[in-house]
Amino acid sequence: MSPSPYRTLDEDQAGEGASPDADYGPAPRRTEYKFSHVTTGRYLPTPGKAPGWPFADIGDWMIDANDSAQDWLAELRDWRREHLVRIGYDDANYRHPDLQWAQRNFVHAQMMVEDRYFFDPDTGTYTVDRYLDDLVERFGGLDSVLIWYVYPNIGVDDRNQFDLAHDMPGGLDGLREAVQAFQARGVRVFLPAKPWDHGTRDPGVSHWEGLAEIVAAVGADGINGDTFNGVPRAFFDACQRLGRTVVLQPESTISSEEQLIWNVQSWGKKAPDGPVPPVSKWKWLEPRHMVNYENRWGRDRTHDLQYCFFNGIGYNAWENIWGIWNQFTPRDAEVLRRIATIYRQFPDLVVSMDWAPYQTSLQRGVFISRFPGAGRTLWTLVNRNAYAVDGEQLAQPHVDGTRYYDVWNGRALSPRIVDGQALFELSLETRGFGAVLAVDAGAPVEGLDGFLATVAAQAAQPLGAHSAAWRALPQTLVDVASTTPQADAPEGMVTVPAGSFLFQVGGIEIEGFNWSGVDVQYPWEDSPRRHHRRRMDLAAFHIDRHPVTNAQFKRFIDDSGYAPRDAHNFLRHWVDGAPRAGWDRKPVIWVSLEDARAYAAWAGKRLPREWEWQLAAQGRDGRRYPWGNDWHDSFVPRINRGRRLQPPADVDAHPQGASPFGVEDLVGNVWQWTDEFVDDHTRAAILRGGSSYQPQTSHWYFPQAYRLDQHGKYLLMAPCKDRSGTIGFRCVVDTCGDAR
Repeated sequence: MSPSPYRTLDEDQAGEGASPDADYGPAPRRTEYKFSHVTTGRYLPTPGKAPGWPFADIGDWMIDANDSAQDWLAELRDWRREHLVRIGYDDANYRHPDLQWAQRNFVHAQMMVEDRYFFDPDTGTYTVDRYLDDLVERFGGLDSVLIWYVYPNIGVDDRNQFDLAHDMPGGLDGLREAVQAFQARGVRVFLPAKPWDHGTRDPGVSHWEGLAEIVAAVGADGINGDTFNGVPRAFFDACQRLGRTVVLQPESTISSEEQLIWNVQSWGKKAPDGPVPPVSKWKWLEPRHMVNYENRWGRDRTHDLQYCFFNGIGYNAWENIWGIWNQFTPRDAEVLRRIATIYRQFPDLVVSMDWAPYQTSLQRGVFISRFPGAGRTLWTLVNRNAYAVDGEQLAQPHVDGTRYYDVWNGRALSPRIVDGQALFELSLETRGFGAVLAVDAGAPVEGLDGFLATVAAQAAQPLGAHSAAWRALPQTLVDVASTTPQADAPEGMVTVPAGSFLFQVGGIEIEGFNWSGVDVQYPWEDSPRRHHRRRMDLAAFHIDRHPVTNAQFKRFIDDSGYAPRDAHNFLRHWVDGAPRAGWDRKPVIWVSLEDARAYAAWAGKRLPREWEWQLAAQGRDGRRYPWGNDWHDSFVPRINRGRRLQPPADVDAHPQGASPFGVEDLVGNVWQWTDEFVDDHTRAAILRGGSSYQPQTSHWYFPQAYRLDQHGKYLLMAPCKDRSGTIGFRCVVDTCGDAR
């Protein structure tokens, strides 16, 4: 047995008269902090004692973070050292040359493929330059983008997350061209992974193998794990086997800290907005771990951006949220531009291993982080006060020859030197920002003069001059041309008489609030909103008793020779250009909104306005379902909770489900196209009636809307992707006499 390395103190080193070189550890601390090694939270406790009752809600002014910040930092360094041992930490992935770009990934965006700045539906082409040029102009551009082609439409039919990638315009070849267009602009590309997608078509491979094949085919740089508490290493390994080394970026809090080893990025969320900005646990454990903070629904991002600047982390500039536009205010956009400009000039400092938050501030309510590096040190300052703060902000030991710069305003600094300390005077706007750079004597800073000129130009207009007012992006209801009026209902149609109708409906998007900007905007409303109510006087109209069938659509094809420009998925349920045997009386599916409009025009009809569809289904008594207020399983096709679509029912199979006007097959068979809404960034169709398909295992699948006071909002990109195995349509013809 080998001897123990342990040794006791010599007699002359113990007790009275101990050697002056004896190890007594650090000096006593005024405030003792003990940090738990089992915490799973995102943020570390802040220094400073919060006031107790009755001042808990009104006593923020009592908190003195400076008083105990250095003790906090010393204890936290001890905690980090032990914690990294506990998780068996290995930093190999942060040293990997193919993954180090993640440490410079400061401005990230989740981009909906339905964004009209990314894809032009009129020309059928990807417009990456238009998308990026807009962001460069507004807040300085991106370092990476997440191309989001799945949620919220997934689950409208049985196409899985991988099928939807193949259904992008041009298939995977088209997606690869879009990826390459981003990369040509210096923007890295992530693709999404959905661990909850187990209710749609079984892909026959593991999620990591399926996504790795797409990543390799399109040349993506990373994987975002939607709802993942740390993306499993299996995704990394699967991509490596196919020759792609990718950055893993979980959306949610890392649940087991060992995953920090191979998740070299993550998203941050919900940082506490208290008087003292918190520290990101993941950034503290591994300063090279780049967090992209997101607050998708936030309309004032001041706290979010202060938290980022204090921690040296990036931001997820997410504005198009499932087709709901939540644009940066001009002030927030300008703040992000300035932060990104500083980060991109000093990327190595932002990920300094010696980062030290809570540096002593000379002003209450101002918080400072120190990011040291070779020959340079960067301090970032955030003013949490609801007033501007001028005067001395920061004191640091001075070394002769050191040059100082105010890199928030782009000017050289000449601090007062008192007793070997450099005292920096700065002006911080209300809830504003600041940054100081120290450069050692003789140390070069490449591009410093140009950088200072850039930030000086940015700072020429104070942040307060930029509007902080948020506004909803207005939407337009796409017009529908009237048909040639007909006095009598054509064959197969039912007349809905003129009269007053209470149109009351709400959007059932899974996420979002009851806020302005959510859902859709009708012509009588001043902004989009989730809930709608209007008493309307409607003219009479004729409406199809049943949805358009495969047999009817076949006659249209044969007579007109219709062939869509984008034919992918067009009538994919047909065989050799004709409906399957036994499908003649089933509703036609796998037709886009454009295909349905083409049929209607050929037939001398049009698609119904949403309120016309609802009146035809509901009558005038406000009932919940076409037949009354209680649900009846026997009045609709059998619900399908399997992983594959089943054939729809014949359109006349459930006459007991008819509306008061005798209109049938309104609910629970296939969704039906009605109105289209457009804003500057998004197209969306209103779907009515729901379908029989209900994929299970996740509430994130496209929600059903059987009730007549609910509608589905279906994001539109291109016919190839929009067509679905659960969406059909019916038509309307105008009557003679009363104008609509």
